[in-house]
Amino acid sequence: MEKGQIEAIWIKRAKRGPMDQVECAEMIAGKGLVGNANQGGRRQITIIDAAVWERIMTELGATIDPSKRRANIMVRGLELANTRKRILRLGECRVRIFTETKPCERMDEVLPGLKAALYKNWGGGACGQVIDGGMVQVGAVARWENSDA
Repeated sequence: MEKGQIEAIWIKRAKRGPMDQVECAEMIAGKGLVGNANQGGRRQITIIDAAVWERIMTELGATIDPSKRRANIMVRGLELANTRKRILRLGECRVRIFTETKPCERMDEVLPGLKAALYKNWGGGACGQVIDGGMVQVGAVARWENSDA
């Protein structure tokens, strides 16, 4: 699918800190989400696929809130696997996907076996750099741009 929507947004106050769910947030080019602990670098924004999360929860027989994945944005209707270097438009913002987000050992603290389940085929989502900032909000369109620049 080439068009989806933003289903949830979370901001991490501090490293290893809680994930605060918000309806809208501001992205700054070259930095990430305003107020998020991770700023700059290549992992400015982390994104998960709602359908992949739901499939993994079904496989594991669990019903864990997706905020436990510790991503910033959850989209529905877009395939994130193998999208390295593609440009993702999130509302008025643009993010260049850098790589997949590999799950860490904290996932097994949430649920034993979650790290391994997320490790397969970009199940942990994608991460990237903000190239055009602006506001993002739940319900906004999420779509791939044709350019792979």
